[in-house]
Amino acid sequence: MNSTGSIRIAIAIAADVATACRAARQVAEQTGFDRTRSYQIATAASELACNVLVHGGGGMVTVRAASGRSGIELLAIDQGPGIADLALAMQDGYSTTGSLGCGLPGVERLMDEVVIESSAGLGTTVRASKWL
Repeated sequence: MNSTGSIRIAIAIAADVATACRAARQVAEQTGFDRTRSYQIATAASELACNVLVHGGGGMVTVRAASGRSGIELLAIDQGPGIADLALAMQDGYSTTGSLGCGLPGVERLMDEVVIESSAGLGTTVRASKWL
């Protein structure tokens, strides 16, 4: 964890997804979340990091205590192709890779606030927050 209380994880290989998951659980516990909610946050971080790797070709996940309010924030950034149809991507069961299609909708269910910005050819940024 750096001096600002955040952990940045470069996502380039599958093992980095597990690192992001562990970091999210650690920061959640340090922030005051109970075990169940810490594991929910870790699951959301795993889904976001997996999306960065699989759909974005790699990128960065940052885990940090939320500023101005008690909670945690996950920030996933890639420079991949972007999400062509965000509304469709947020529907359970939709997948461009043959997966279960529950990643982004699952993150939305697990976290309190999710903001997604995506531009064709420029990548995607997802900010997901959970409040104490």
